[in-house]
Amino acid sequence: MFKYFSTSFLYLLLIVFFTFNSFSVFAQDNSPYSRYGLGDLAPNSNIVNRAMGGISSGYADFLSINFNNPASFSAFQNILEPRTNKPVSGRAMFDVGLNYDSKTIRNPNQPQKFTSSNAQFSYVQLGMPIRRNWGLSFGLRPISRISYKIVRNEKLFDPASGLPVDSTITEFSGDGGAYLPSIGTGVAIKNFSIGVNAGYLFGQRKNSTRRAFINDTVQYYNSNHTTNSSFGDLFFQLGAQYNIKITEQTNMRLGLTGNLQQNIKGTQDLIRETFIRDPGGNGDFRLDSVYEINNQSGDIVYPASYTAGFVVEHKKAKGGGWLLGADLVQTKWSNYRFFGASDAVADNWQLRVGGQLRPEPAINYFSNVAYRGGFSFGKDYITAGGDLPSWTATLGLGLPLPNYNRLSPNQFTIINIALEYQNRGNNDNPIKENTFRFSLGLNFSDLWFTKRRYD
Repeated sequence: MFKYFSTSFLYLLLIVFFTFNSFSVFAQDNSPYSRYGLGDLAPNSNIVNRAMGGISSGYADFLSINFNNPASFSAFQNILEPRTNKPVSGRAMFDVGLNYDSKTIRNPNQPQKFTSSNAQFSYVQLGMPIRRNWGLSFGLRPISRISYKIVRNEKLFDPASGLPVDSTITEFSGDGGAYLPSIGTGVAIKNFSIGVNAGYLFGQRKNSTRRAFINDTVQYYNSNHTTNSSFGDLFFQLGAQYNIKITEQTNMRLGLTGNLQQNIKGTQDLIRETFIRDPGGNGDFRLDSVYEINNQSGDIVYPASYTAGFVVEHKKAKGGGWLLGADLVQTKWSNYRFFGASDAVADNWQLRVGGQLRPEPAINYFSNVAYRGGFSFGKDYITAGGDLPSWTATLGLGLPLPNYNRLSPNQFTIINIALEYQNRGNNDNPIKENTFRFSLGLNFSDLWFTKRRYD
């Protein structure tokens, strides 16, 4: 069984690796708001929670890895021996998520719009119980993404006469993002659970501004201002949950998770130069380096963030049931600094509400499906062009797959699907952004660490 699980795990890692690299080739994302702060923030929960509006602080399930609150790792399944009440096996899980985004940006006062699509890796996680009420999980997930390209045409005027002098083309572009490989553990003592995630937050950001003059009589050299930044440091997140029994079949779980403000070390390369473009399309040629400095040290101040919420879950005696929860998220983005500089960001909040319905299992396949839905609304952390109101509506399914492997009857596979529609901004903002996201999660699990007995 260990050999079978290890081989499957290796195959899945290879699939994720090649899929991720293939998605990067076809990525055509262009989000002007990713120019600010750390960029567009990636969804910080797995696809199960994402389909329920993003609720996660009070959620725990032995068939899901809720990496947003490490206290939930204590709920990983252990099989106990009836006579001694000691663990004889545990359910190990491998969970991988993939996203496909279709984004539309428009100026509310103009009919033109721009649509881009992007497919990318969402997360990969492995979870397993260590002992009863004690679990471990580790994996990798993106934190943010930077991808924009903006071209501006404008005329320059003589301050004295007010007459136009020259025309310019300015191109603003950027790419990069942040990632977090982490390992976490959670332990439960009676009704109280506590957990911690420790990881290494790293990433890079490249911002470039290129300007060219359009003049028929005077030749001007093009200018390029580029800043390449890279950063990386340890990152910690704490979580806690408390379970309250309401009735024999209904429980309420309170959750709290978050991180303190942390400093991430980094370095920067600053380039200020003039260049000419090769008419043959072979790239740009530097003419003169006006200013250049490499490996300039600095810090990124990553703000404190807190999430508090609850989940009420009702389980029927014959299986099935329902779940309902809510989260409130607050982040102190006003304390954010990038190498000592502030940005067009501010403190933000978000309210998330969602739930899940499981029918009573029957012969019909759809009675074994989990149906999920939710919504969220709040204020985006970007303030370029004014406050950005944001709301999201979500739907999802949990589709179990039948197991035909007689050698491993305890294997369990679920395909989790989430559909999200996000609206960012309104008619008062210079740019309104709508995103449709399709997320696919593959969750594989099997009983591991089995202690076999021979008569």
